[in-house]
Amino acid sequence: MCDVKNIKIALTKGRLEKAAVKIFESMGVDTKELEDKGRKLIFHCENDLYNIDFFLVKAPDVTTYVEYGAADIGIVGKDTLLEKNKEFYEVLDLEIGKCRFALAALKGFKMDEGYSRKKIATKYPNVAREFFRRKEQDIELIKIEGSVELAPIVGLADAIVDIVETGSTLKENGLVIIEEICDISARMIVNKASMKTKREEVMKIIEETSKIINK
Repeated sequence: MCDVKNIKIALTKGRLEKAAVKIFESMGVDTKELEDKGRKLIFHCENDLYNIDFFLVKAPDVTTYVEYGAADIGIVGKDTLLEKNKEFYEVLDLEIGKCRFALAALKGFKMDEGYSRKKIATKYPNVAREFFRRKEQDIELIKIEGSVELAPIVGLADAIVDIVETGSTLKENGLVIIEEICDISARMIVNKASMKTKREEVMKIIEETSKIINK
């Protein structure tokens, strides 16, 4: 039986989950339960070095679980961190799930053309608001939950701020990147109290994860 303190880790479901599991597997963590999930909600992984409970949640919930201490560590995209702005330590760039935020629009669009305020559709209003604040541009934000690329096509918005990976979705819908905003990738975050009460265990996970991603 492992005598190290139990660490609870919240993983973002989907693409980031799979990449994160590979990292932990490379660290020697037994991830068999995660690979054969069934209907389970919590996956216990234990050996002489680690005593970990993993659970899978949606990206916005990872920050909530970590902030309130239900999870000691979280794996989540930088896009979520920029939008949520909650209280925790951001300790590692895992260099997985790489993509970028960008301003995109139909071909021929220009931000400085015309006199009316430009309408910008986005799933990430805080990110978009900060981007245009830095540029000292007055815009009207429209929050969209679904396929944001549709907004300029049907005339709801002049442009969009969204995550771009390959750019193929933009191209297929006649949109082009006007300006890249920032690069994003998956990050490891840590609950502030856990960094004190479980410091040895948390730091070992951080250090071993860092070794894997820097190989």
